[in-house]
Amino acid sequence: MSLVVAIQMDPIDAIDIKSDSTFILALEAQARGHLLYHYLPQDLTLEKNSVTACARALTVREVEGDHFSLGDKEWFNLGLADVVLMRQDPPFNMAYITATHLLEHVHPETYVVNDPVSVRNAPEKLFVTHFAEFMPPTLITSNRDKIREFRDQHKDLIIKPLFGNGGAGVFHLAPEDENLNSLLELFAKLYREPLIAQRYEPKVRDGDKRIILIDGKPVGALNRVPAKGESRSNLHVGGCAQKAKLSRREEEICEAIGPSLVERGLILVGIDVIGDQITEINVTSPTCLQEINHFDNVKLEANVWDAIEEKISINGS
Repeated sequence: MSLVVAIQMDPIDAIDIKSDSTFILALEAQARGHLLYHYLPQDLTLEKNSVTACARALTVREVEGDHFSLGDKEWFNLGLADVVLMRQDPPFNMAYITATHLLEHVHPETYVVNDPVSVRNAPEKLFVTHFAEFMPPTLITSNRDKIREFRDQHKDLIIKPLFGNGGAGVFHLAPEDENLNSLLELFAKLYREPLIAQRYEPKVRDGDKRIILIDGKPVGALNRVPAKGESRSNLHVGGCAQKAKLSRREEEICEAIGPSLVERGLILVGIDVIGDQITEINVTSPTCLQEINHFDNVKLEANVWDAIEEKISINGS
């Protein structure tokens, strides 16, 4: 099965080929004989119900500093592609949401991964609230009185923007910290949306586990341990990656959310678990495939493409 695959992502020249998940998805697609195109999200165009992108044929290779070649620019009709990988990084803002609306015009005839409607309707910190029994105590509000009440109840808090990403804007507010009011004023100036407050989980010092699910099934995990003096475990802010396996509780979490992921067409998903509590369900552009491959000696990109090809085969039959 040879497919035409359009990859919607950020500039490919800026990626780190040793850690970028989209890069190994492209490598695997190319190895299977699929024809690749690359385009930027801002190059999506809708005219007369046809979605096109200013795209370039793409070839990738595992050579640091020379990891890609691009063909000439052409206006490519995404309705003629077999697959679109929606892989640009957050933030989940109106530009991101608009891209999902445009891609909705071609899906599922052109199979978009992940389903653009579901991406739009499943923001990381909101979608997870449908599984509250597995979450730490959580508050989503703009009301300062409710936030103060929540702090009085739980004392030790994490406060973060509702649509933030990559650990940006995440604050640990210890019980003795006197900066709550200043922090709320700052959030009110920076964000129009409510903020999210969660009870601080001390087990984050032992790591924040990223679990990858493909078509609703867990396939690997990675523990991310915060650097000394940090409450954030994100790898790009100094978190340390460690080999990890799923606990029975984490298997239960995956069993609970897996059917919803399949129902929504969310092929590639990353969930974050601290201790035995899930904090996020990442559907926009999940990462850590390469790190898990390294620790577990697997090829998760192959699992992803197996799932995509199976879906296309079923849809085309």
